[in-house]
Amino acid sequence: MPELSHRRRSLVLAICCMSLLIVSLDNTALNVALPSMRKELGASVAGMQWTVDAYTLVLASLLMLAGSTADRIGRRKVFKAGLVLFTLGSLLCSLAPNLESLVAFRMVQAVGGSMLNPVAMSIITNTFTEPRERARAIGVWGGVVGISMAAGPLVGGLLVDSVGWRAIFWVNLPVGLAALLLTVRYVPESRAPKARRPDPVGQLLIVALLGSLTYAIIEAPLAGWTSPLILTFAGTAALSLVGLLVYEPRRAEPLVDLRFFRSAPFSGATVIAVCAFAALGGFLFMNTLYLQDVRGFSALHAGLYMLPMAALTFVCAPLSGRLVGSRGPRLPLLVAGVAMAASGVLFAVFEAETSTPLLFTGYVLFGLGFGMVNAPITNTAVSGMPRAQAGVAAAVASTSRQVGQTLGVAVIGAVLAAGVHGRSYDDTFVAASRPAWWILTGCGLCVLLVGALTSGPWALGSARRTAARLEGAEAGRVPAGAAR
Repeated sequence: MPELSHRRRSLVLAICCMSLLIVSLDNTALNVALPSMRKELGASVAGMQWTVDAYTLVLASLLMLAGSTADRIGRRKVFKAGLVLFTLGSLLCSLAPNLESLVAFRMVQAVGGSMLNPVAMSIITNTFTEPRERARAIGVWGGVVGISMAAGPLVGGLLVDSVGWRAIFWVNLPVGLAALLLTVRYVPESRAPKARRPDPVGQLLIVALLGSLTYAIIEAPLAGWTSPLILTFAGTAALSLVGLLVYEPRRAEPLVDLRFFRSAPFSGATVIAVCAFAALGGFLFMNTLYLQDVRGFSALHAGLYMLPMAALTFVCAPLSGRLVGSRGPRLPLLVAGVAMAASGVLFAVFEAETSTPLLFTGYVLFGLGFGMVNAPITNTAVSGMPRAQAGVAAAVASTSRQVGQTLGVAVIGAVLAAGVHGRSYDDTFVAASRPAWWILTGCGLCVLLVGALTSGPWALGSARRTAARLEGAEAGRVPAGAAR
C-alpha cells in the first residue's frame, strides 16, 4: 500500500468505520425490534434466537475465509463486494414475508458482513503502521461500536414505533451506498506480498463446528438434551473440532493458523473476545425481552432505557484506545472484567430488574466494561502479527467476537427458555433469568483473569517469539506443523 497523507489516512479510517457502523447499528436496532418481529411473524423465542444467530453464525463461519481471500486477491476488492452484498441483504430483509425468509436473508447480509469488518481492520492495520497511531485509530474504530449502541436502540425504537420493524433495514441502504462510492474513490488497493491458497476443507470444518454447536444449544430445550437429534449435532461439533486440530497444522497455508495461538496475548484476546461478546449478546437479548414483554415498554421506550449502557460504551471505547496506545492493554482489560462481572452480580444477587435505579446501575457498569474491552482485543490480535497476515489475524479476532455473540444468544436463550418453560414472562422472568446472569458474571470474571494473565512481560515475550516464527515460516513456506 502506498504511503498516504494524514488527511487521506483519516478518510480511509472514516470509510472503514462506516462499514462497522451499518453492521453494528443493524444488530443493536434488531434487538429492540425482536418483540415486534415475533408478534408479526408468529415466532417463538427459538425463532428470535435464529434471527440473531443465523447472521452471527454465517458471519463467524466466513470471516477467516474473507480475511485470507482479501489478503490474497485485494482488500479493497473484497471490501467493495461486502458492501454490495450487505446492502442487498438489508433490502431483502426489509421485504421478508415470513420468519424463514427473514432468516435466509439475514444469512445473505452475513455473507456481505463477513467481507467488511476483518477486511476493514486489515486496511486500517496496513494504513496506520506506527503503533501508537494505530492504537488510536483502533480506539476510534471501537468508538463506532459505542455510537451504534447509542443510536441503534433509539433509531430502531423510533422506526419500529413509527413505521415498523422492516424500516430498521432501510437505514443500511444509504450508508452502504455512500461507503461503496467513497471506497471506489479513496481507498487504495492492497494485498499480502505472498498469496495464500484457499483451504476448503478447513472452511467446511469451521461451518460444521459452529453450525452444529449452535443448533444443538438453541434446539435442546425443546427437543431434549439427550435426544438423538441433539446428540448427533453435538457429536458433529466435537468431530469437527478434532478435525480442525488434526488437519490444519498439516497444511502449509492453513485457514486457521494454529501457530497464532502460541502467542499468549493473541490467545488471551481470543478467549476475552468470546467471553465479552457472549455477555453482550446475552445481555441485549434478555433486556430487550424484559423491557418490552415484562414491563410492557414500547420499542422506543426500551431503547431509551438502555441509553446509559450505550452512552458509557461510547465514552469509554476511545478512552480505552488511548490507554492501550499509551499504557498497553492491561488496565482496560482489568477494568472491563471487574465492571462486567459486577453488572452480572447486580442482576443475579440483587434482582436489579425489580428496581429502576439498580437497573440503570447495571446498565452503566456493563457499558463501562464493554466500552473498555473492545480496543485491547483488536490491538492485541493484530499488533503482534506480521503485516502480511493482518487480514487473517484480524479475522480470527472478529470470528471470536461473532462466535461469542452467537453462543451468548444461544446459551442465554436456552437457559431462559428452560426456566420459563411455556409459562408467562410476567411471573417467571426474574427467577428464570438468574442462572443466565450468573453465566454473564462468569464471562466478566474470565475477562478479568485472562486479561491479567496474558498482558504481562512473559506474555509479551511469547508474542515476540511467535511473530518471529511466523515471519520465518512465511519466508520459507514451511508447513504449519514444521515451524518449532
